[in-house]
Amino acid sequence: MLKKKQPKLRIIPLGGQEEVGRNMMLIECDRDIVIVDMGLQFPEEDMPGIDYIIPNISYLRGKENYIRGVIITHGHYDHIGAIPHLIPRLGNPTIFTMKLTRGIIEKRQEDFKSKEKLNIYTISPSDILKLGCFKVEFFRVNHNIPDAIGVVIHTPQGIIVHIGDFKFDAYPVGEEPMDKSQLTKLEKQGVLALCSDSTRAEEKGYQISEKVIGETLEKIVKEAKARVIIGSFASLLSRVQQIVWIAEKLGRKIALDGYSMKTNVEIAKKLGYLKIKKGTLIMIRQAKKLPDNKVIILCTGAQGEERAVLMRIANREHRQIEIEKEDTVIFSSSVVPGNERTVQRLKDSLARQGADIIDYDMMDVHTGGHALGEDLKELIQLLKPRYFIPVEGHYSFLKAHAKLAESAGVKPQNNLVADNGQIIEFADGKGVLTKKHIPADYVMVDGLGTIDSKNIVLRDRKMLAADGMFVIIVTIEGKTGKLVTNPDIISRGFVYMKEEKKLIENTRAKVKKILKTKNTTKRAANYAYIKNKIRNDIGQFLFSKTERRPMILPVVIEV
Repeated sequence: MLKKKQPKLRIIPLGGQEEVGRNMMLIECDRDIVIVDMGLQFPEEDMPGIDYIIPNISYLRGKENYIRGVIITHGHYDHIGAIPHLIPRLGNPTIFTMKLTRGIIEKRQEDFKSKEKLNIYTISPSDILKLGCFKVEFFRVNHNIPDAIGVVIHTPQGIIVHIGDFKFDAYPVGEEPMDKSQLTKLEKQGVLALCSDSTRAEEKGYQISEKVIGETLEKIVKEAKARVIIGSFASLLSRVQQIVWIAEKLGRKIALDGYSMKTNVEIAKKLGYLKIKKGTLIMIRQAKKLPDNKVIILCTGAQGEERAVLMRIANREHRQIEIEKEDTVIFSSSVVPGNERTVQRLKDSLARQGADIIDYDMMDVHTGGHALGEDLKELIQLLKPRYFIPVEGHYSFLKAHAKLAESAGVKPQNNLVADNGQIIEFADGKGVLTKKHIPADYVMVDGLGTIDSKNIVLRDRKMLAADGMFVIIVTIEGKTGKLVTNPDIISRGFVYMKEEKKLIENTRAKVKKILKTKNTTKRAANYAYIKNKIRNDIGQFLFSKTERRPMILPVVIEV
């Protein structure tokens, strides 16, 4: 009897392969699709007005009924942030995740009240799901937020392990260390492919335990003569728990500040993930009434975000807090790439006002939630996958991780380093990085909705940011097209009009000349022609005079 041929398995990353963030992966077999994570990416410097970027799901149009479930590995925005935008467009499939992650997802959904209610199922690590042809299991991993999980997907082609974000920590805060024996059991079953977090693959060594960070923070707080102000990620709940324990041990009160910090602490406390004694937390206004050496202010803004708490304090714009001499400010987070200059300016400003600054370069006040090189090698050696798929990171991170996999025993030809949208295919137990791609370009979100990366809106914003805006207002007679009054000119972000009077007058004369030409007056009713003529001719004129090309906005008024 002939053995039935198993359907091909396709693994397709929709994001996270060429950037940090926007994590989303499709696992497709026959007509069954499982999605792992649905995150956002924060904008780059050349994306003015963009709030964040989400994955492109155009490939899934028409396949909504084949989506058997969405599995979310943990509650960080680079893994959950796109849910409000994408889930409704995918037919509202069931989201499977842990209790704390569910709480964070549902709280975020409150900001999108126009969207339909999410269909969420709370899982535990011992659960086994049957999603189409897939059998899905879970195991706990340590990260810097509770309830992080790894995912085991049994497919017709073999076992796929997606580790999510993880680190090995022998002394995690508020939870058990990751059970490596579960990984050994998986190795014995045979792992076809491992998808592993590459965020810190370029860094050697082992990740520091959260316990070490707690010991260092306690020493700093104990020796501090006045207030301690700690800036950290709002999602770093294990750090929050340590700071709470330190405050309770040393007789200090904690004032939380920052919307996301307060929200996450409220969710985690309500669900039992943060243990806080009554009276430990106080309102920010109450902190002013206590002796300085009895206060810890725990807030957002360690990345130098413009309106976050630390930046408002540094700019003297905070209603309740001003820096005083002998204040200690701790940056208990690493600097996200691209924020280095902003964070340095923030530190400088706080230091000028008298604060003592401590960051992770000076002392062990932060450990990341991602495994370093030796940890990553250990994971590969424990699971012994036949194929290795590095995920989550810039392309150089993925390549560095692939080299680590080789040193851990994976054959070079079995390292499948994919771009966003590139299809990885498995048939008869063999994996291939195909040359086929699906759309995976940026979809950007601003305050008004989503815009495609190719949209003219972004190009216009870049132009405005670089060269400013030049408005030309002309009033013409409807029948003849003749100019009624002198053209009005407004410049914003291009030239200062009082200092460039000659240029403005020459521009005004150029506009008059354009409107006096026979070709223009004949087309008086065609305002589109007049606007284009002004836009093109004045654009060329200004560039010839300044070597800058502002956005030209002609306004035609008919009388």
